[in-house]
Amino acid sequence: MRILTALSALLLLGYPVAVYYGLSRWGLGIVAILFAALFLLRIFSGHRTKLKELKYIALMSGGAGIILTLCAVIFRQHGWLTFYPVVVNGLLFALFFSSLWQSQTIIERLARLQEPDLPDSGVRYTRNVTKVWCGYFVINGGIALYTCFLPLEIWTLYNGLISYILTGILFAIEWLVRGYVRRSM
Repeated sequence: MRILTALSALLLLGYPVAVYYGLSRWGLGIVAILFAALFLLRIFSGHRTKLKELKYIALMSGGAGIILTLCAVIFRQHGWLTFYPVVVNGLLFALFFSSLWQSQTIIERLARLQEPDLPDSGVRYTRNVTKVWCGYFVINGGIALYTCFLPLEIWTLYNGLISYILTGILFAIEWLVRGYVRRSM
């Protein structure tokens, strides 16, 4: 089942390129069938994850993907498929934001997997990092929404490349800042 989870994650990372390539080569009908299968795979593979929040994200993102795919087929408009990155950013924002109201943020829970005895300074740091990611998901989701109304090539460029580069940059900056914070304590 781990292979299905990895395959699902890999396919979802390539979603924007798959939309662009699939629509230009095969058309909406074939793409819809492939994406429906992909989103069902996402739902089923998500049940294997240990964090309940990630199970929720898998179920909600897979369900939203199926709904968007059905709308694309029913209305014969491929534009419905472009809203999936917006949905994913919205779900991730909701997950991270809601964790700010819990005793442990999602980032703290992930940090405790490596460092169970996280000091108070680490707890404060993870709470701030969670806030930064919330802001990122709002901005990235807003740009993703804007690209839904642009030509498919621009949508694909942003959602299939630029947003991943920006996410990687944020990860790298956080990793550098975390190292600096750890050394200074």
